[in-house]
Amino acid sequence: MSASTDAQSPRRPETSEAPHGVPDRLVALLAVASGMTVASGMTVANLYYAQPLLSTLSGVFHTGTATAGTLITLTQVGYVVGMLFLVPLGDRLEKRNLITVLLTVTTLSLLTAGLATSFPMLLIASLVSGATSVVAQILVPFAASLAPDHARGRVVGRVMSGLLTGILLSRTLSSLVSDLAGWRVVFLGSAALMAVLAVALRTALPQHAPTTTLPYHHVLRSTFRLARTHPALVRRGLYQAAMFVFAGADVDEAERALREGATDVPVSVPPRLRWSPRPRRRRRPWA
Repeated sequence: MSASTDAQSPRRPETSEAPHGVPDRLVALLAVASGMTVASGMTVANLYYAQPLLSTLSGVFHTGTATAGTLITLTQVGYVVGMLFLVPLGDRLEKRNLITVLLTVTTLSLLTAGLATSFPMLLIASLVSGATSVVAQILVPFAASLAPDHARGRVVGRVMSGLLTGILLSRTLSSLVSDLAGWRVVFLGSAALMAVLAVALRTALPQHAPTTTLPYHHVLRSTFRLARTHPALVRRGLYQAAMFVFAGADVDEAERALREGATDVPVSVPPRLRWSPRPRRRRRPWA
């Protein structure tokens, strides 16, 4: 009786999908893609690679410190431009094709930065790579749309963890690679990994139809309209801005401590791990 029942009941096909409905390999790939671009992350880390290299780039291109700092500014400006004008294309165009195009442009811009022969050439390449690094902001909602309702928070959390990992490790990795192989290898290696990532995502991601047929300028207008209809977005944006302000003050404090006497600290060590020359007060032992 049991044998006949087993024979009649169809067996569930074995799949590689996780209980939350999205394959674990795809979730891991999205996490890596969102955070990491040259060994530490794949898109958002491009925004931070140049920060530890400013002194090196200043010497190579014979520019002042303030002029070299414009490299970071233009990269962030490019990222803002991409957030405003490229991310809304994720609703208007097919997402997989859009991600492939953006990663291809990022690869070419990083390749140009690694082969730059002048500082203006490096500035333009950084501006373009900053704009196209918004791929991470397209991948996160893409992952949310692929996951079922009961597991959406878990999937998005894993993808966001990759994004934050790329932000945290990008500076350290950039300094380490620059110390070992030179600053050009940072950009060239990132370009190579971005090319690999473009092929991997093109193969792994499913096609995702556009969610709207509105003209592009209407999509942009609806994006700005969100600030009025969803005040929580404005509030959370202010929270994030405050976090960046305090983080910048923390970095300035660390830099000031280094200027007071810690001049032999290797560049590859992140600021939070560098020792401060200020004498510490000894705590009294417990009575």
